[in-house]
Amino acid sequence: MSHRSSDGLDDLALWRTFLAVHTAGSLSGAARTLGLTQPAVTAQLQTLERRLGERLFARGARGVTPTPRAEALAARLAEPFGALATALSGADAGSATSHAPVRVGGPAELLAEIAAPALAPLVADGVRLQLVPGLSGALVDGLRAGVLDLVVASERPRGRAVVAAPLADEAFVLVASPAFARARGLARGAVAPDALADVPLLAYAHDVPILRRYWRHVFGTRLEREPALTLPDLRALRAAAIAGAGVTALPEHLCRAALAGGELVDLRPSDDPPRNTLHLVRRPGAPAGPHVERVRDALSHAVTSALA
Repeated sequence: MSHRSSDGLDDLALWRTFLAVHTAGSLSGAARTLGLTQPAVTAQLQTLERRLGERLFARGARGVTPTPRAEALAARLAEPFGALATALSGADAGSATSHAPVRVGGPAELLAEIAAPALAPLVADGVRLQLVPGLSGALVDGLRAGVLDLVVASERPRGRAVVAAPLADEAFVLVASPAFARARGLARGAVAPDALADVPLLAYAHDVPILRRYWRHVFGTRLEREPALTLPDLRALRAAAIAGAGVTALPEHLCRAALAGGELVDLRPSDDPPRNTLHLVRRPGAPAGPHVERVRDALSHAVTSALA
């Protein structure tokens, strides 16, 4: 006869692991976020799947893909887990949990090029950090679930379970290497959509979201093209463009040095470039640790300064 609680509270640790895997998109990423080993995360997830009687993720070489059932569960659990994390924050300020790592999510390139250097003095001063790269939607779900403390999001999240403050606007630039532009006859400052009809496009995702926005805002047309290269890291797209692979649209702050150094050229300079607002997102109420406010202030200043 089982003596397990029928209210499900015995499984809270398993559900927290489930949400961490859903947010990170991989078992290894969830392990880093939770401070566990990957085998421990795998074992917890398998235990939960056995209790539910179904698989929650399809395992692949590049991570895991949630099933429709997992997506529905994550949507239901994220907000309650976030409320629980908020309620427990500061409950035992004198314990070791008050020195837990501050967990910050955001785009990989922003974490690498802006957040990590800006937060280095805090790390040297004893602050522990976990920087978790990912897409905004999944990261905000992790924030709601209490897996993360702060998220830099490329879109304003909906709902009242989180608080979002605008940080800065990032402007996008259409770039290529000088040699590529010359070879394709792309005259700097006068490039029209027709001139770009056959050039390889380097994109963040298969549906070319940044390039679509650029085409719509600058050219007033709809971009319906397959990318030649897809990679969800703007630093890699920058490197590929510098190497002469093709044309891409990048945030100005990510290609400022390459433009100044002549490694890239702006194919369509504009006083009204496409812009996107970055938001710093947190849970409402008191921060979950003594260093969260320090990290939030330093991160806000760094992002605002970098995008100015």
